[in-house]
Parts: sequence; structure tokens; C-alpha cells
Amino acid sequence: MLRDEFHLPPTGIYLCGNSLGPQPKAAVTKLETELTSWRERAVEGWWKGPDGGWLGFHRRLESDLAGIVGARPAEVTVANALTVNLHLLMVSFFRPEGKRRKIIMEKGAFPSDQHAIIAQLKFHGLDPATDLIEVGPPEGESAIRTEDVLAAIHKAGDSLALVLWSGVHYYTGQFFDLPAIAAAGREVGARVGFDLAHAVGNVPLSLHDWGADFAVWCSYKYLNGGPGAPGGMFVHERHHGNEDLPRFAGWWGHRESDRFLMRREFRPEAGAAGWQVSTVPVLGMAPLLASLPMFTRVGGMKALRSRSEELTAALASDLAELRVDGAPLRILTPADPSARGAQLSIYVPGHRPELEGALSEAGLICDYREDNLGGSAGGVLRVAPAPLYTELEEVKRVPEILAKVLK
Repeated sequence: MLRDEFHLPPTGIYLCGNSLGPQPKAAVTKLETELTSWRERAVEGWWKGPDGGWLGFHRRLESDLAGIVGARPAEVTVANALTVNLHLLMVSFFRPEGKRRKIIMEKGAFPSDQHAIIAQLKFHGLDPATDLIEVGPPEGESAIRTEDVLAAIHKAGDSLALVLWSGVHYYTGQFFDLPAIAAAGREVGARVGFDLAHAVGNVPLSLHDWGADFAVWCSYKYLNGGPGAPGGMFVHERHHGNEDLPRFAGWWGHRESDRFLMRREFRPEAGAAGWQVSTVPVLGMAPLLASLPMFTRVGGMKALRSRSEELTAALASDLAELRVDGAPLRILTPADPSARGAQLSIYVPGHRPELEGALSEAGLICDYREDNLGGSAGGVLRVAPAPLYTELEEVKRVPEILAKVLK
């Protein structure tokens, strides 16, 4: 859709935007604008310069970001990093008390989520062996069934303090039924949070309408914000007026109107911005001024989703014809287009740590992960035709390259 507005590696077909999105060509201009302000104004850049200076820098991103995640502008902000934001929001929304102390998540979640959740349980003196519930796929399957998730939530009932679920599973590429999961969590009185690292900018989201309490994400995958770009977070507006909600406060989360009076008392900024902690990283956020408006320009996530489904359907169809040692490749990602995003995860038998490099040399840039579900002697190629910049002709060449390298 906007391929010409990205710098893409000249050495191959780039299908690794689920790990790091390519650089928007306009990113350098956005960075240069802020570097110029720093050079010419120094400290006065905080209140002078483009759009009134840096003090309200995060607000430049709110409108486009809200459109991408289906939220109201005050419900979103860019700050910190994904796992930092997960910890900060769990301080507010994981409040174990009495019987209600368990957390439920998907089995095989991204390790960072597992680390954070186990750390939070231990911080509260709880035992992950008994207070962490994990729901995985049935034996012999790769996708987690929605009915199993909902059944586990209702079975936990009033012992459940938090539902923490991924939007898209990083390994299988499964897009979960988030509105159903959010509704079930709220029905049993639990808080609901989503990790949208592999979902934001990839699939349509309606965080406000779904009623999740919070969500977190990174900005360097489908949002194309650059390596290590600041993360983002959503806090539903029903919590915005509750200044008594516990949080790990930091000075950039203090309301801007009197932040520089330097008072000891913490008064949070309205909305998700009240969960900011440290000074806004202006240079780290500047590339997002180039990337986020692209989603609005192409007609929003609905238009992007249509293009994504076209690309993944073509790829899945062509891969179905491919054979490795006489056997078809196994695609772990659900065949139902509504249950997957812009990623197909292809199971490849045998231990092949060199496969990623061999494919890159052959002209296909994707990534390879060792099996983490069944413990088998195999791995998975994650191939992600991101619709902002991937061409159908590129997707059609993937099976040919795979066949050549695997042979």
C-alpha cells in the first residue's frame, strides 16, 4: 500500500516485520526536526518549537494511536517499554486479596510476559505453581480453543484476580477472540489486560468497546517505530478519575498543569498518561510521527486487514503445495482468516538453527524459532507479509525459495 515510503533491505523479500518493522523514509525528517530544535533551542525546546515544544510530545501521537487500537485518545499513551508498562499496570490492576489471587494466561506466551507475571506473583508472596493458570491447545493441535479459555476463566471464578492474554500469539500467529475473553473475565469479577505486541498495527482492535482494563504493546514491530522504540499502553476511561488507584508514580505521570511546581504530592495526569514515569524520550518517539499516520492514510485498520487477508491467503494456498521429504509443511497458524493476523507459522521438522541464515542468503528474510510447544525436534519459520509494504508478487515467490533451501 505504501511500499515506496519505506526503506526495505535490498538483499531480499522482507517478511520479518513481526520482529522489527522497516524504517519509514519520513522518520529521518522527524528526527532531524527534533535534533534541530535541540541544537537551536537546547532546554527551551521543551516549551518552544514545533507543536509547542516537547512537554506534550506524547499527545502528538494519541489520535493516530487511538484509531489503531480502537480507543479514545485519552485512553492511550506512548511511554517506557512493553514489559515496564506491564509491570506498572499490574501494580494497579493485579491486586490479590483473600481467595481472589490467581492469574490466567495462555500457555507458551512470550517469555517476557511469563517472567513478569511470575515475578508479580512472587512479589505478592504467591506461588506460581498454584496461582498461575495456563491454558494451552488440545493434544496434537497448535491453536488454543476459545471455548477452553472461557471455560477455564469461569472455572476459576472468584479466585481469579487477573486475565492477562496476548492479542496474537507470537509463536503460532493465532489471533485470539479478545472480546469474548474480556467479557468472560469481567463476568467473574477479574481485571482484564492484553499484551498486544504482535497485534497492534496488525489486526483490528476495539479496546474501549471490549472493556479491557488495560493493554500494553511495543512500537517496533508492525508500528515501525524503530529498534527499541518506546512502548504504548491503554487504560480504560472508567479508571481515569480514580486517583486512589495504586500505581508506581513518576514525575512525568504527574499532571502537566502543575508538574513544575515540584511538589511532593503526586496528582496523576488524566488518562493513560498518568501511568507515565520518566521524562518522555523525544528522539525515541519521533519516528512514530512518521509511521503512525500511515495507518490513517490507508483507510485505517479495516482496509489494512483486507489487504492482510489477501496476502496470507495467497501464501497459505501456495505453501499447501510444498513438500519436504515427500510430506506437506504443517502450518500452525489457524486456517480461519479471522483467527490469524499477518503471520503464518510454518512447522519445519528437524533441528535447523542455520535455516534462517540460509533463507536470508537465498533472498527471504524471516525468522526461525525452536519448537516451544511440543518439545519435538523441529522448529517454526515465522513469515509475516505486513500489508503496509509487502507486495503480492513477493509472497508468491516464498514457496519457491523455501523449496530450494529446504531441499
